[in-house]
Amino acid sequence: MESLLRINQISKSYPGVQALSDISFELYSGEIIALVGENGAGKSTLMRILSGAATPDSGELIWQGQPVALRTPREAQELGIRMIHQELALLPNLDVAKNIYLGREPRGALPGTIDWKTLYQHAAAQLQQLELDIDPRTPIRNLSLAQQQMVEVAKSLSQNAQLIIMDEPTSTLTDREVETLFRKMRTLRDQGVTIIFISHRLEEIFAVCDRVVVLRDGQVVASDAVAETTPSKVIAEMVGRTVDDLFPRQRSIVGDAILDVQHLAITSVKQDLTFTLHQGEILGIAGLVGSGRTPLAEAIFGLRRALKGKIVLNGAELIISSPAQAIEHGIGFVPEDRKGQGLFLSLSVGANIIVSLMRLWSRYGWVQWGRYNDVSARFIDRLDIRTPSAGQRVRNLSGGNQQKVVIAKWLTMEPKVLILDEPTRGIDIGAKAEIHQLMRQLAERGVGILMISSELPEVLGVSDRILVMYEGDIVAEYDARRTTQDQVMRAATGNLEVKGPRNDSKSPANFIV
Repeated sequence: MESLLRINQISKSYPGVQALSDISFELYSGEIIALVGENGAGKSTLMRILSGAATPDSGELIWQGQPVALRTPREAQELGIRMIHQELALLPNLDVAKNIYLGREPRGALPGTIDWKTLYQHAAAQLQQLELDIDPRTPIRNLSLAQQQMVEVAKSLSQNAQLIIMDEPTSTLTDREVETLFRKMRTLRDQGVTIIFISHRLEEIFAVCDRVVVLRDGQVVASDAVAETTPSKVIAEMVGRTVDDLFPRQRSIVGDAILDVQHLAITSVKQDLTFTLHQGEILGIAGLVGSGRTPLAEAIFGLRRALKGKIVLNGAELIISSPAQAIEHGIGFVPEDRKGQGLFLSLSVGANIIVSLMRLWSRYGWVQWGRYNDVSARFIDRLDIRTPSAGQRVRNLSGGNQQKVVIAKWLTMEPKVLILDEPTRGIDIGAKAEIHQLMRQLAERGVGILMISSELPEVLGVSDRILVMYEGDIVAEYDARRTTQDQVMRAATGNLEVKGPRNDSKSPANFIV
């Protein structure tokens, strides 16, 4: 195979951190390479160097046989290197077509004008290649997170890249969208394009990649053909130890009912969402994107107003019309979009942890900083949040540690019920295991946990009981220890043969196995 890029002894350090140490490996034209490693292993730093956003302290990059210095992202783009970031870089007030061709608009017949007809035609063609049923004139703000992710992909593919770096491109996509993206990736590979694919989902790596390069502690520890390795071997190489089971083995002793949702309707009065969450229970909610999982969570937390129904906590009916009221009753919510909704990125780790206590522990405008510092230090230690100090800006932490900060924020208020929406999206395997263990520890202390997850192994491995949603309704209920991924997926896609009623006779379409 023809060499496209040789990474030769690249090193990079930041104050107090050796991010990369003598990284060396080669990329060939027409291959899909998985780059894996725990958060903090050096993946992001290396990708910043390849995309021109950072410069190495030492080492060199050899592009098609010639040494190159990538001092800016523009220089990398001029070579044919494109990067699709995990955090979207779209302009919400512009439409899809304008985002795809921003700065590269086709020129009109007159100087200084844009050929809008051609622009929208080209954008429609890019969307059609990805099988996206999206009007290119749709404002980005009106798209779902998954649709915005696919627009990012379309934007990159429109630039005729030779090397495309994809950082967690599937984290918000449906299974159908993922398969569409994989087909496009294989087509690009066959056309000679090289793709670096970063994903924490090993099943995706083994489905679409040719080679896997493993980073640990800023060094390359393995580079193997996917056909010649296994998921368990890759995990062991990533974390430096054998990981036989990523999920907690123990189960909590489930107590009395803590949360009763009775005949709740959110998007239609025909909805009849009814279930019970117990003390010390992890209740998983499975379902495809758009099945109604997140709206249900948002209604319980006061972010959406229910059309009808009751929410009962410890036997008392609640009136929840805002998150502030939910918090007062002891309900916490970790949203799917941790950066957009769960964190104050410009504030420190410590400030993010204690933000929910500010109103309680401030008197007449005076902040009791000593008390806050003690609490933040305790939770940094308890959750093993890897940060140089509580004063570090939270935006500088890895994804897994940011997620721990979001969870710590709610733990300071000692919640009775904690809702977790995609709690391990976009974080590495080691951090996932730590989050799972933390969830089990909270359950053991009597907290009722409602967990929404699109990863079926996680749903089955962490939950005590599973509810499955389809088209806005709860269609099945399973004991997590006595069901399979196939059963859950059949229910989530509506391919369910009803074998008996669920506990409440008013919901004849639901059943428990």
